[in-house]
Amino acid sequence: MKNSLQVAGGVIGAVAGFIATLLILELVGFGNRADPITSGILALLVLAPLGAIAGLVLGTTLTTRLRGGENTGGVLRNSLKALAVVVALCVAAGTSYYVYAVTTATPWLNPNAATPLLVFEVRLPVGATLPNSARAMAIELQTDINRMPGEPRFNQFRSDGDRPVIAGDVELAFRTAHRQLEIKVKDQPDRLYLIGLSAKAPHASELGPWQANGDGSEIRYRAKWPGRD
Repeated sequence: MKNSLQVAGGVIGAVAGFIATLLILELVGFGNRADPITSGILALLVLAPLGAIAGLVLGTTLTTRLRGGENTGGVLRNSLKALAVVVALCVAAGTSYYVYAVTTATPWLNPNAATPLLVFEVRLPVGATLPNSARAMAIELQTDINRMPGEPRFNQFRSDGDRPVIAGDVELAFRTAHRQLEIKVKDQPDRLYLIGLSAKAPHASELGPWQANGDGSEIRYRAKWPGRD
């Protein structure tokens, strides 16, 4: 790149000017303590960029003089080239940070709001008994991201003919399509149920159809979102 030394000097000057401006503002106690957010925005988005531009021009000028006064392309033209490089670097850095933030962000199902629930019923095989206390059973939602204990709803336990029915719910904290529900009842085999909700787990007003499990039990469920029945 023609005049690359002058352009590099301008880029270095811009970085130095940005940092130096922030340091000077800190040393002189710039800002309103009653409104530190506004002061910080003014310093970071207005004053520091102005310092960066001043540093850019100064860096380009000094580099030109170090070359023996040769002004190939002119200080203005080289400063504009350096500014373009700085802008490109800022865009690249911002894009990289955005991609990083998106790819590493926690996939909350309902961020900044109450957590949706998986509401379920399990119809046990004939001859199975209903647990009579929380100590006699355990409920756990298992995903590729987390494990979440569930809550039995004993007031909804009942018999469906000669088959006992367990009811409960568990939080759906994360956005994932890989979910399974484990039910453990004392003196009974552990049971594992695949939960066929999509990653976004849309709200449903009613429980879905009964789904057979390999041990002879059945499960039905729905996603219940906050503020909705």
